[in-house]
Amino acid sequence: MEPQSDAQGAFVPGPRATLDPLGQGGLDGVRAAVKDLFDIAGVVTTCGNPDWARLHPPAAATAPAITALLHAGASIVGKTKTVELAFGLTGENVWHGTPRNPRAPDRFPGGSSCGSVAAVAAGLADVALGSDTGGSVRIPASYCGVYGIRPTHGAVSLAGAMPMAPGLDTAGWFASSADLLARVGDALLPGEAGRLDGPLLRVGEAWMNARPDVAGALSVLLEKLALRLGPALSIDLVPDGIPALYAAYRAIQGQEVWATHGAWINEAKPSFGPGVAERFAAARDQAPGLAEAGRAVRRALQARLHPLLMGGAVLVYPTSPCPAPLLNASPRELEEVRGATVGVTAIAGLAGLPEVTLPAASVAVPGGRAPVGLSLVAGPGRDRALLALARDAARTLGLP
Repeated sequence: MEPQSDAQGAFVPGPRATLDPLGQGGLDGVRAAVKDLFDIAGVVTTCGNPDWARLHPPAAATAPAITALLHAGASIVGKTKTVELAFGLTGENVWHGTPRNPRAPDRFPGGSSCGSVAAVAAGLADVALGSDTGGSVRIPASYCGVYGIRPTHGAVSLAGAMPMAPGLDTAGWFASSADLLARVGDALLPGEAGRLDGPLLRVGEAWMNARPDVAGALSVLLEKLALRLGPALSIDLVPDGIPALYAAYRAIQGQEVWATHGAWINEAKPSFGPGVAERFAAARDQAPGLAEAGRAVRRALQARLHPLLMGGAVLVYPTSPCPAPLLNASPRELEEVRGATVGVTAIAGLAGLPEVTLPAASVAVPGGRAPVGLSLVAGPGRDRALLALARDAARTLGLP
């Protein structure tokens, strides 16, 4: 299949890495793109940084997650852009170019999985593999108006993918429909689908953290879901507030990312684009003890959430507190968005839970409208049941 032109700048510059199906199955005829953290045999995995690409040889083998898609009948139409070493939330890359947000062109695409979401949102791929550590599938899916999932931590193999913060890293994916999102899950996830019978649990702190217009637009849809799934019960989940989760996540990630990449950075002295070098420096200089305090917060969150969701309950809240930030947003504005956003994505991230985001609504912004997503979160290992619920929810809400 001849690759389509890339007006959105979703794919890594240069010759397109493509692969034909290796079998037949539930993904027959599906075009898949893969984030340039995942290895394809014979191709250099650039991880979004020219010095990384220069100092690493072509991959010896293709990542198992990619081969699983190929065996299910999908074809690979190219590798997609990523933020350098996946360390960023907006989707900016000064070396390869920042992909365009097809649904809000004057705004960032979001996440380090920026190229994957742009490819799906623009119709250049039906599904796309990404990675999600702090929200890099969920947030771009919300910003660009597509479906996305962060699976249970460890549910999908990350062999043949660049690690960032291994205790938080997951292999997630985007899709143009809830049905396709679930069909990819059939290829990648273990176990049977099962059912989630509820109830829906409305996480008060996450709704209060959202911008009023975002919360209002999504509340209307939650009322529609309640007609199908029963009334949502309001709960307070985070006694110390969303900022405490952000601090815990940032401390754990900082320690792990420096443990993963610090030696290479010290030896190779790579050039990084704006913001990336500063984030690595902050990870290097992080005060001792912060990560252990963060892990204590994580243990407490898991102790609350895992029993709460064991019987089939589902958390529901805005995926992001706001639409995608403008391309010309100031560093201070972006840092404010980061804190408010990652504090919410850390709920599932710290607890290791599966989260699906639905392209549920849009809000008015200067010059038009911008997408916002609604998240559903289930207990650990309930990924396929969550995907089935997302498919039902999409039908209830009249989504694709």
